[in-house]
Amino acid sequence: MASRRPDHPATAQIRLDLNGEQTTVAFAPHKTLLEVLREDLGLTGTKHGCELGECGTCTVLLDGRPVLSCLVLGVACDGAEVRTVEGMADGPRLHPLQETFADLGAAQCGYCTPGFLLASKALLAANARPSRDEIKEALAGNLCRCTGYLKIYEAVELAAAKMRGDEAEPSEETLYGRP
Repeated sequence: MASRRPDHPATAQIRLDLNGEQTTVAFAPHKTLLEVLREDLGLTGTKHGCELGECGTCTVLLDGRPVLSCLVLGVACDGAEVRTVEGMADGPRLHPLQETFADLGAAQCGYCTPGFLLASKALLAANARPSRDEIKEALAGNLCRCTGYLKIYEAVELAAAKMRGDEAEPSEETLYGRP
């Protein structure tokens, strides 16, 4: 049986603003934010991917900025504001990004989608009219093996337009594929 050192507590406890609600959670102090969200708080929308910070699947918003939750220790989030995909909708109403991703088929298997949605949400919070190049740059840390990215970029563009109150339609290429 291993002895426990007094300077290494068996559990850590933090308080955070999680999807708009004050939450207190206790967990093993070695856990990443990803593990705390999934295992201790039951929020499984944030996905395990590479766990090396290379795929973006575990992206969440930490104090409004997209971060890779597999690289952030849970203990570092005491007092922070954390937003996950579960906190994007407004009650039964989907966020415009969720709507456009669904409408355009920007999510196929869906595994990477929560990370893309949150990275896109951070982009649109900072820039209501991002260019295609700015969208590509903002999403460069998120990998998808299914969609080929065009539908993802266009879903972000359409969501931005919706959020601004502008009229926008998906391209023929997005709706019907390449001629």
